[in-house]
Amino acid sequence: MILALAGGVGGARMAAGLAQVLPPESLTVVVNTGDDFEHLGLSISPDLDSVMYTLAGRNNAAQGWGLEGETGRCMEALKALGGDTWFFLGDMDLATHLRRTQRLREGATLSQVTRELCAALGVRHTVAPMTDDRVATRVLTPDGELDFQEWFVRRRCEPQFLEVRFDGAAAARPSETLVRALADPELDAVVICPSNPFVSIRPILALPGVEEALRLRRVPVVAVSPIIGNASVKGPLGKILGELGWEVSSGAIARHYGDLVDGIVIDAGDARLAAAIEANCRTRVQAVPSLMKDAATQRRLAEAVVAFARNLARQ
Repeated sequence: MILALAGGVGGARMAAGLAQVLPPESLTVVVNTGDDFEHLGLSISPDLDSVMYTLAGRNNAAQGWGLEGETGRCMEALKALGGDTWFFLGDMDLATHLRRTQRLREGATLSQVTRELCAALGVRHTVAPMTDDRVATRVLTPDGELDFQEWFVRRRCEPQFLEVRFDGAAAARPSETLVRALADPELDAVVICPSNPFVSIRPILALPGVEEALRLRRVPVVAVSPIIGNASVKGPLGKILGELGWEVSSGAIARHYGDLVDGIVIDAGDARLAAAIEANCRTRVQAVPSLMKDAATQRRLAEAVVAFARNLARQ
């Protein structure tokens, strides 16, 4: 049994790799919902959708988000009418948001809706939100505090990243799926996917009791670095690290997680960093090819991560 904490494109691809090597009853993927927001009257859960679509084999692999073969005629019509189109919603993707919004207004929880959507998409592995309560990631910039999607999509990450906070996290309750997974006596390892540690993983850790449970763990926690060389594979992580005064490297990721993790998987091209990470962070290191370009490379990385976790558990 493995619990994976995920968000963003890297989290979705890692979840897809793990789903190739683990049966449905042996994998639970808990997904960041700090990015969730309401747009055009619809409840949008970008990270949950990325994970669901990827596990269903329906994601747009080239762009990393959305559905393959998506069209944008609704957005084109909305723009012609003077509507707000800064956040693109594809025609097929709209069906997901319409259904989620309908079910939430009927009183279903986000966990319930996610289970229903996964079943409809043919996703057999467990996918759940980090919480059913409202948590909103807010980015502090020289222009003031911005909602995450305002900073990330509308402003294209241009305002300097100074700090991040998670509105509502202190009062939110971790989802039942997350609580059960952390307490499951059959749990063998926790995998922190190669997601942005500041805006995809920290919202999960900010929920009451989650980080404490990981620190009191009886199983290994393994992080997969989202940095290869001196750049993030996807998204603004490299920019964030630089603006916070950190070097852009897997060493910085290891220092960020510190003693929360027992091991970190880095790219084979960064193997020279292993000795320093193990000495300075007291974290075991596994260096393997980590760029996930397709299903085959996702599977190979997942196999390496699972093997590394099992080796740590035996030590």
